[in-house]
Amino acid sequence: MIKRTVLDATRELLRELGLTTVFGNPGTTEVPFLTDWPDDFDYVLGLQESAVVAMADAYAQATRQAVLVNLHSAGGVGHGLGSLFNAYRNRTPLIVVAGQQVRSLIPHEPFLGALEAPEFPKPYVKWSIEPASAEDVPAALARAYHVATQAPSGPVFVSVPADDWSVTTERPIVSRPRIRGFAPDPEAVDELNAALEAAERPAIVVGGAVDQDAAVVETVALAERLNAAVWVAPMSYRCSFPEDHPLFQGFLDPERGAVSDALAPYDLVVVLGAPAFTYHVERGRGEAPLPPLFIVSDDEQVLARAFEGTGIRATPKLGIRALLNVVERGTRPAPAPRQRPAKPSGDTLTGELVYSTLAEVLPDNALVVEEAPSHRGILHDHLPITATDTGFLTMASGTLGYGVPGVVGAALARPDRKVVGVIGDGSSMYGIQALWTAAREELPVTFVILDNSEYAAVRILGDAIGGAKLPGTELGGIGFAALAESMGCHGVTITEPADLAPGLTAALADPRPTLVHVRVAQSSKSLY
Repeated sequence: MIKRTVLDATRELLRELGLTTVFGNPGTTEVPFLTDWPDDFDYVLGLQESAVVAMADAYAQATRQAVLVNLHSAGGVGHGLGSLFNAYRNRTPLIVVAGQQVRSLIPHEPFLGALEAPEFPKPYVKWSIEPASAEDVPAALARAYHVATQAPSGPVFVSVPADDWSVTTERPIVSRPRIRGFAPDPEAVDELNAALEAAERPAIVVGGAVDQDAAVVETVALAERLNAAVWVAPMSYRCSFPEDHPLFQGFLDPERGAVSDALAPYDLVVVLGAPAFTYHVERGRGEAPLPPLFIVSDDEQVLARAFEGTGIRATPKLGIRALLNVVERGTRPAPAPRQRPAKPSGDTLTGELVYSTLAEVLPDNALVVEEAPSHRGILHDHLPITATDTGFLTMASGTLGYGVPGVVGAALARPDRKVVGVIGDGSSMYGIQALWTAAREELPVTFVILDNSEYAAVRILGDAIGGAKLPGTELGGIGFAALAESMGCHGVTITEPADLAPGLTAALADPRPTLVHVRVAQSSKSLY
């Protein structure tokens, strides 16, 4: 038997699993894991744990692979919990490895110790553990990998006492291939196919899991075979259907009545890779009726909590392929294409003007990372995402702090793509430390900060429900260009409409990480 340290055994396992890019912010309990760092591993340093987890989230989303995150005991995990909640809602396969004090001190609640460490990140991890012994660490990490990557994917957590890494072990390392997706029950497919054959006006609702499973091309083929209208599920975190396609109809708002109104013209709705449905606001209309539903999801909880409809359990790509094997091309007429608003005039520097200008100047292979909640509807109207492979990333949870770090993680994952972030001024400050990492990694990224000097989403929703004199919504006074420069990025400020197109064009062409601070007028557009 080969005798080696737990650290050496773990690094061998990580190599075999492809987990050699590690995002982290180190502390003393992580020193034994980090010591003698291998030349074939990459360590991506972030200056705050929330930003670290968000960078890793976008990296995993853009690569469709698991990634390792190294956090510092209880304090570091605590800092990262908001972004871990995002990763959970994004179904991101993160393997969070947190340092813990040495085993002999744990009973005494030591300085930098984590009390009941596996419980801390629950319920927003699929699985968590502090191994019973040092020799169990590699096996725990192997299990964590398979739990994280197995559909529905999501984050996992492993707490490792600092002295475990130096313990010797003779246990063999067992590395198994990633567990593949699963196909639907054939009888369920036949039932859905029969319903589709009988339908005169079918619609498809797509969620982020479709693009996450690289199934956009198959979804387009299914929609075209059915001549079905295609809608995007509420609060989708990826683009799962090209928004310039003639069958594309728009975005469902996260409110029961709005969903019911949008889907009322159809006599059958097939939901692919999304809950049915995610809601944000309640307008007192009660349980609005919906057309007959079929829900295809790999998540048993999504299927179980749906108020109505027939659930079919399958990973998106295999579920859609199963339908393509039986669905015949229909003769029903196609729905009328969606009508987009006209390009705004250039008289005022608005969110509409920024997004319509970006639509003109972005390169074809751009990957857009977004976190500007009050401008999401404006983005939908004026910046169609047309890529069929990871063209758009955001967070599904609504917890701020994803945008700036997400640009960094996506750019590290996809150096073949131009990565552009559009982030609100308020949102950006939850993860602004990631600008430093962008400069350190010399990433040719562009951050566009939409500065309306307020938490506009809070103000707009507050106004809609009758709120008055809300404190804490007014911002302003932040020099984002200077802030970017202080962290090693290039900074530009745009205050006039005439400077927008040339300023964005120059920023996109700049090989340096560049932040464009755009002072936009406040919007009166409702969120939903």
